[in-house]
Amino acid sequence: MENILITGITGQDGIFLTHKLINKNKNTLIIGISRQKNSSQFYQKLKSLGNINVQNIHILNQDLTNKRSVDLLIKDVKPNRVFNLSGPSSVYESLVDPEKTVYAVTKIFDNLTSALIENNNFCNFYQASSSEIFCGDENGVIDENSSEQFNSPYAESKLINHKKSLTLANQFSWKIVSGIMFNHESEFRGSNYLTSKIITGVKNIHSKKMDSLKVGSLDYIRDWSFAGDVMNAVIDLSYNNATGSYVIGSGAGHSIKEILDIVFNHYNLNWEKYVHVDKKLLRKGDAKVKISNPAKIYQDFGWKTQTTFNDLIKRCIEKNKLID
Repeated sequence: MENILITGITGQDGIFLTHKLINKNKNTLIIGISRQKNSSQFYQKLKSLGNINVQNIHILNQDLTNKRSVDLLIKDVKPNRVFNLSGPSSVYESLVDPEKTVYAVTKIFDNLTSALIENNNFCNFYQASSSEIFCGDENGVIDENSSEQFNSPYAESKLINHKKSLTLANQFSWKIVSGIMFNHESEFRGSNYLTSKIITGVKNIHSKKMDSLKVGSLDYIRDWSFAGDVMNAVIDLSYNNATGSYVIGSGAGHSIKEILDIVFNHYNLNWEKYVHVDKKLLRKGDAKVKISNPAKIYQDFGWKTQTTFNDLIKRCIEKNKLID
């Protein structure tokens, strides 16, 4: 039996990761840590991805910023792998309480790695990082060597943990890998995310519950992938004993206007009649273009995204009822 510890398990990534790990190896025991006290929605969403045996999945509501609590957790679970997905669900959530965000995200990483070191358990460790920690070249393209930059507490905390991951990997010859994930979406994204905001808004416009939709820009370009594909990359990195850092994205950029086109066309509506641009919705200093260069992960492990941008947006539209 392989013991796997997943922090932030009830989020979008945790749902796909759990489903894939259980299907990959039936002799897997997953211990998930969540801030949510009620895990019923997690199991509902998990089962929506297909039949799955949930007997070997256990969710704990535990404070990972408490060092003693984490020490006891590591001693008890004795994980063979750790996937640290914990943290605020979005940049905007981190802006509500910046100091608390940076403290919590970095403290959780420190507690987990310290407890593992103290127990001489140098198991495979995946650290969820973000494209928010880097600025790209003049074309907005980002790889593992791009210049570091952050303009939010979310990005600051992710960058701190990213650097610590690289240091620990070198110091202990530890299979810690920092996955620099670009925007990835699914039907499980909450309404505070742009794709979900647009889909829910257009749905409400179609049903006459709303008469307009505001976006910060039509021209901003991002690298959007399907969360299920991204979790395949995470699994590949862990089970291939990867270390260091890897950019995870599609390598293709798409504008906000392209999302509007797809969603409004689905409802046979002309977006130009309903969409208003409000630049106040943009974050100061945010890059207009951010696109991944996933050459390293493709060269090392053959991973690339399988779901097209159009299919991703259509999936989110069709399964909109599953969104929080």
